[in-house]
Amino acid sequence: MSTIQKRILIIEDEVSLLNGISDKFTHDGFLVTQATNGQDGLNKALSEHPDFIIVDSLMPNTDGFYFLEKLRADKWGKGAPVVMWSNSHDSSTMSRAKKIGILDFMVKSDWEYRDVVKKVNEYLDN
Repeated sequence: MSTIQKRILIIEDEVSLLNGISDKFTHDGFLVTQATNGQDGLNKALSEHPDFIIVDSLMPNTDGFYFLEKLRADKWGKGAPVVMWSNSHDSSTMSRAKKIGILDFMVKSDWEYRDVVKKVNEYLDN
């Protein structure tokens, strides 16, 4: 009996973080797609329709807010489950993201990779 692997898109410009969190999701059975900026992430999201998306808020060129605004304008992307994570504790950044329609806002320094995977699994199970 085979189980269907969940597909996750992780958009993060810091390559060490991107690889670290991707490795944890892969280890826990996810199929991981990576992007290092909002535009690349948007292209991959709209073509691959992942089960879940994690996007960094602050990236050079095309950031997580650009990604979210464009994603939410798409028919499929309107309902795509997204968590934004950031190095910022700024409440205006958090409220701006929530207005665009994210499930959660995670401050990177407050989370270990295994806890991020656990949280994503909780969202996917509900």
